[in-house]
Amino acid sequence: MAKTKNKTGEMSFLDHLEELRWLLVRSCIAIVIGASVAFAFSRYIFDNVIFAPSKPDFVTYRFFCDLALKYDLDKSFCVDEIPFKIQSRTMDGQFSTDIWISILIGFIIAFPVILREFWKFISPALYDNERKYAVSFILASSLLFFAGVLFGYYIIMPLSINFLSNYRISDVIENNIDLDSYLSLVKTTVIACGLVFELPIVIYFLAKVGLVSASFLRNYRRYAYVIILLLAAIVTPPDIVSQIIVTIPLAILYEASILIASRMNKLPRKA
Repeated sequence: MAKTKNKTGEMSFLDHLEELRWLLVRSCIAIVIGASVAFAFSRYIFDNVIFAPSKPDFVTYRFFCDLALKYDLDKSFCVDEIPFKIQSRTMDGQFSTDIWISILIGFIIAFPVILREFWKFISPALYDNERKYAVSFILASSLLFFAGVLFGYYIIMPLSINFLSNYRISDVIENNIDLDSYLSLVKTTVIACGLVFELPIVIYFLAKVGLVSASFLRNYRRYAYVIILLLAAIVTPPDIVSQIIVTIPLAILYEASILIASRMNKLPRKA
């Protein structure tokens, strides 16, 4: 379909909607391809990736245990048992889980493609000297997202699973965790961390259009750190070491956002 432009060379509203439609179509195709690959290896993915943090020999537990023994830290990082069993209580539970987890993995795999489509959609509104940063934008955003996913998987998930599975209100109660409950923790943690790590990119665009300034971020730094500490306290066990492990990357992201905003505020803003 040919794009119609008005006298100023701009596309009409309907043409923008058409571009948005094709953006969504191409993104969905990329997700489906990634999901198909994940579905083909679903047994391996569930046994060695999804359920790996529920096993005492998971790499994170072993790493922190070695660290705790070496520096005489809290021995709670040495996990001997994850006391719960995962159960599926619906007839189609395992099949539907396989489908939705494959789609989630497809989204993670296709994330750079989605970013490329998003950049193509906004590129007509950019200046010529800004369009050359397409590769840098896609690469930086993808690396931050994947770093967040890995941080959520290797740090937040094991700490949360270890704490929640060992939390006891009575010895009478057995932890027979529903499959949906476990996977909800996995999905929320991984995707949320991936999106949170996009903070510097979000700040870049907000600072570029003048909605956020470096001075604003500096003035509210103390409040931001309080929020970061609260988040760390919520998603980690109640010990200072775990909270520091989670707080440090989030604090680095916030400070990096201030530097990015400061750089953008120094550039002359065009109408």
